[in-house]
Amino acid sequence: MRERAREHLFDLGLWLLLCVPVLLKSDPNDGGSWPEVVVGVALLGGCAAAARRWPPVPVAVVVAVSLSSTLELFTASYSLALIAFGYLAGRREERTRAALWLFGAVAAAGLLLTTVTGTSLGQWFTLLLTLALAVVAPWLIGRYVRQYDRLVRSGWQLADRMEREQAAVADRERLRERSRIAGDMHDSLGHDLALIAVRAGALEVDPGLGPTQQHAAGELRRAAADATARLRDIIGVLREDDAGAPTTPSGETVEELAARARASGLDVTLAPAPVPTLPGMSGLALHRVVQEGLTNAAKHAPGAAVSVEVAQDAAEVRVRVVSGPGTAGVPGPSGGTGLVGLDERVRLAGGALAHGVTGDGGFRLEAVLPRNPPAPLPAAPTSARELDRARREVRKGLARAIWIPLALLVALGVLMAGVALWTQHQSYLEPEDYARMRIGQSLPELSEDLPDRPLDGPPQRAPAEPSGVDECRYYRSTMLAAIPVYRLCFTGGHLADRAEVP
Repeated sequence: MRERAREHLFDLGLWLLLCVPVLLKSDPNDGGSWPEVVVGVALLGGCAAAARRWPPVPVAVVVAVSLSSTLELFTASYSLALIAFGYLAGRREERTRAALWLFGAVAAAGLLLTTVTGTSLGQWFTLLLTLALAVVAPWLIGRYVRQYDRLVRSGWQLADRMEREQAAVADRERLRERSRIAGDMHDSLGHDLALIAVRAGALEVDPGLGPTQQHAAGELRRAAADATARLRDIIGVLREDDAGAPTTPSGETVEELAARARASGLDVTLAPAPVPTLPGMSGLALHRVVQEGLTNAAKHAPGAAVSVEVAQDAAEVRVRVVSGPGTAGVPGPSGGTGLVGLDERVRLAGGALAHGVTGDGGFRLEAVLPRNPPAPLPAAPTSARELDRARREVRKGLARAIWIPLALLVALGVLMAGVALWTQHQSYLEPEDYARMRIGQSLPELSEDLPDRPLDGPPQRAPAEPSGVDECRYYRSTMLAAIPVYRLCFTGGHLADRAEVP
């Protein structure tokens, strides 16, 4: 509402300002009349009201009113209105096509009126010059201001987008941190709890212990299983709404991992040793595959033998973890997310994961990993690139808004020069023809040697014409300069005087 009131106040102030020249130059004291003042004030009021919705219309109206007064388009009453509405048309109009068509139509209308009224082309050139300076130039300034404002708005919009992107990055980092915590708990605590359950299960069935110790070992195994279940629930909370794969390294080699599992009671066979070292994501994925295989064997097949085989060639490494069917204790609970996260980890490393049940009821887990990590994904376009693209678009629009009218002005200048040369040629009198002319010859006798048309008038500071002559005609004596000219004066249709005017 406040913005609308501000616009109305601006339009009212503009109307009052543009009415001042009309009141000063169109009143009866300055050669006008009060009806002209009333019409001018009313037209300017309508133009000020329509300038926001139809920016080119006020320009067309003011041009029409000015042409009705003079073919040269320049009037003291409406020149300020031409400048103001030309600027507002460039400032408010999105496209340039309507304005360019209007400028072309004004030039064509001026040429047509000049031809119909029989006036010289000098008035048409004056019209074009007035159009260029009083309308086109302010229009170009308005276009520049519009494009600059557009660039500023684009900058603020991109700044706002960057703030939102930074907030999204912060949220994503929080989710990734939750995923890292979940990965650490799953990879480290889950693995350790599974080994504790295996040791407790072995103690529970150890015949060398008494019933009390065996019962305590059973409670320890059940407590480890309950802790694993609670850990699975916590991991589910931490990984809620997040599909990222944990990337925290375990900090130990595959040989150390197998030795720790062997010390916990698992029957682990590792071949060959040492295991090849892979760089980056491939090395982390290799460790995680072996760790997940040992953890699954401890939880789901307690007492079964586990074999870890690593094969390699020049391009890739294959790791295979196979466990037999369980022979002791009760299988631990399954979280259902270990293999999913492992598959994502292997995929990010550029490899492939496969798993399934073996023929004897055991379980196999194998992965193929590249020796060299995959190339990083191309970076997404940044806000800086988008801002640079917006700048280029604004520059293109500004170039179109400026260079097209300038090209038209250059073409106009070339046309004016061509017309000037043509006019000079039409009024050029050959020196040989001038030398053959004699006083007393009639106009029909001289018509064969005279050019098609004389000059519009004598040159500046030319000497006074002879007294008693009916008319004097002036012709160019050279094509490269305005002076000297030939003057032919006639009396009663006969040549009465001839002279070379310097």
